[in-house]
Amino acid sequence: MAYLHIYAQDPDDALRTSWFTQNATARTMAIGGAMGSLGGDLSAAHINPAGIGLFKTNEFVISPGFNFGNNKMAYRGSDSTARHNSFQSGPIGFIFGGVPKIPGSWTSFAFSISYNQVANYNNHVQYSGFNNYSSFTEKYLEELTRDGADTNAAANNYIFGSSLAFRTYLIDTTMIGGQMGYKSLVPISSGVLQTNDIVSTGGYNEIAFGLAGNKGDQLFLGASLTIPFINYQRITTYSEKDVTNNPNNNFSYFTYHETYSSSGLGVGLKLGMIAKPADAWRIGFAVHTPQFIAFKDQISSSITANTEAYAGLRTASSDDLNGGSPGTSNYNLLTPYRVIGSLSYVLGEEEDTKNQKGFLTGDVEFVNYRGARYSAQDKSDNGLVTYYNTVNEAIKSYNKGNINVKIGGELKFDPVMVRLGLANYGSPYAQSVLKAGRTVLSGGLGYRQHGIFIDLSYAYTILRDVQFPYRLNDLANTFAMIKGGKSNIALTFGVKF
Repeated sequence: MAYLHIYAQDPDDALRTSWFTQNATARTMAIGGAMGSLGGDLSAAHINPAGIGLFKTNEFVISPGFNFGNNKMAYRGSDSTARHNSFQSGPIGFIFGGVPKIPGSWTSFAFSISYNQVANYNNHVQYSGFNNYSSFTEKYLEELTRDGADTNAAANNYIFGSSLAFRTYLIDTTMIGGQMGYKSLVPISSGVLQTNDIVSTGGYNEIAFGLAGNKGDQLFLGASLTIPFINYQRITTYSEKDVTNNPNNNFSYFTYHETYSSSGLGVGLKLGMIAKPADAWRIGFAVHTPQFIAFKDQISSSITANTEAYAGLRTASSDDLNGGSPGTSNYNLLTPYRVIGSLSYVLGEEEDTKNQKGFLTGDVEFVNYRGARYSAQDKSDNGLVTYYNTVNEAIKSYNKGNINVKIGGELKFDPVMVRLGLANYGSPYAQSVLKAGRTVLSGGLGYRQHGIFIDLSYAYTILRDVQFPYRLNDLANTFAMIKGGKSNIALTFGVKF
């Protein structure tokens, strides 16, 4: 049996579905993503569905966008840069609003169906540095030692990792205290040059079916049934190279290459309310329940190692050991819940929005990043069940809940609007040494006339994050620090019908 599941997921993977900046219509992007109590925008179906209740007519919206990114990495005293550009789709969909034919306590109802790319995974990370503390190969030593693997298991049971290292003699047997153990041929004491290059593509997408009711233009209640579907691809090329140029130390270099893909389909629910305690004020509250997503992952990997006189140049591939097929892993993920509180002040509040002069708005959002939970689809596999329990404990240890704050405003000069926004996303990591956060500065313009509207926004994200080339259990983990900048340009076109 090939133990793909032993290293298929880690705490960093869980953050892909929870730590991201708000993607929305150009109007919402321009005001920092603060749509928790405003409503009247298709983005509300993905943030606070009660905001759909402000619609009494029909509307179609489309929101294309584009990202320009630049990453600056620092790893063990060395700096590097990498660029990445990509298309991103904001909300696309319909809103159908109307007044009930039979008079009652509800003033109006609205229904929406929309698609939104919640997070864009297109990215490029590249860094290198000198390391005389630890090696990528030590995770293979930990794995083989933990399982008490004999040489047959080492050669055949870990075909996407340890077996490749063993077959290329990057890892070999040794005697430890009179018993057989394993050693790495990487000369850690003299140090190696480590290089990691990761190119990722894909996105976290969501279809939302929203329904909201308006009670006397004072209370709005809504819910969205969400269907997340995720596609993620990653190509990793990692290497360690001898820096001594000694041809007799049994190590020149090794390169690990991995092709990984992950696809998921799930379901979730978003609930919200907006109240107007006074004409100019709006208070919003929303809860995003955890989304249940079923994933299927595939992985192929290879190692090429040159151990000089020890075993020469060797290459081993998972394709050769798995009949030419990638390894497959099936599992479930329960994403963290979110709670959003919001407050807005509308300048010149009137039922006719043309007479309003603008607004100020702010959202406070709590995300329980440590609440992500993996589970095995095959409950009869005790090894998988134990593994995912271990990963979940690591998530609770490595991650924490944190606050995101978003503020924005708009001034109206009918038919033109001017908007500004600011958002700050707190770190999801429990360890203070892992400096992370995202700050978004945004602004934009809007035009509304004769049932047609066009919005344009620009948002610049200042990013701080970390990236672990590998994780070890018995040593402090080394990581790269990432400081990046990403520009997003979004255009929204809408028409009432």
